Amino acid sequence: MAATGESIRAEIGYSERTEREPFFYANAHEKDFVPLKPAEVEIHDARGRDCSLDVEGFTLVEHRSAVDDLTDMQAVAGPHRDEVAELLKSVTGADHVAMTPFGILRFSERAGANAAHDNSHPARFVHVDMAREAAAAARSNTAPDMEIVRSAQYNVWRVLSDPPQDVPLGLCDYTSLSDDDLLPCRAIFDPLDGSPEWGFPNYLLQYNPAHRWFYYSDMHPGEALVFKASESDPDRAQMMPHGAFDNPLAPTDSPPRISLEMRGTAYWFA
Repeated sequence: MAATGESIRAEIGYSERTEREPFFYANAHEKDFVPLKPAEVEIHDARGRDCSLDVEGFTLVEHRSAVDDLTDMQAVAGPHRDEVAELLKSVTGADHVAMTPFGILRFSERAGANAAHDNSHPARFVHVDMAREAAAAARSNTAPDMEIVRSAQYNVWRVLSDPPQDVPLGLCDYTSLSDDDLLPCRAIFDPLDGSPEWGFPNYLLQYNPAHRWFYYSDMHPGEALVFKASESDPDRAQMMPHGAFDNPLAPTDSPPRISLEMRGTAYWFA
């Protein structure tokens, strides 16, 4: 098991630029057009480092839910959703947080549970949760009727399985990112209940040797990884590239990763 702050080497799911715009589906990945060009990189353990939401774009916080079973999506959409809203207000100092109405469970492939859940595959290709213009529109759509001086979207990611994680989440330090590294693509949601498909602009990431990658080793359910998805202030970190990777330190009999994502938009009033 890695010591605090130790780095590992693993393959990250970069993409390459093509004439055709890429796209990917939440469920039907056999229909994806993602021009993958993986690269092996050094991934630093961020434990013990002072990483912030407005500089690197991510941070780890202690947070244990009062909900006993966070795979119970009714409870996640109810009391846990409120818990995460309060967490985001505490971590960011925002005046108001608008949460998405549901959480997203993801399982590493070894769990054999992906077919039974909507949008449950770990993202093996590095991506950003939403392109800049689409994110700005989404922040506007959920804004309260107040004078807003700043807004930002956040992803709150936690593991529900015991450490070590076989498929952790890697994050690219925002200060090492260039706009030219972002590859426009489209994210398409194809719900398992048969409701109509919908989508929005997104980004993949092409390789740049300047990128600095991080992960948090041996995460447990009593903590949460918070990272920035978009931001109205151009001088603050935003559009955090992230993706799943195989942990070379995880034993073959380690428990398959189960994780929960919650997303919220924070607003600061005048």
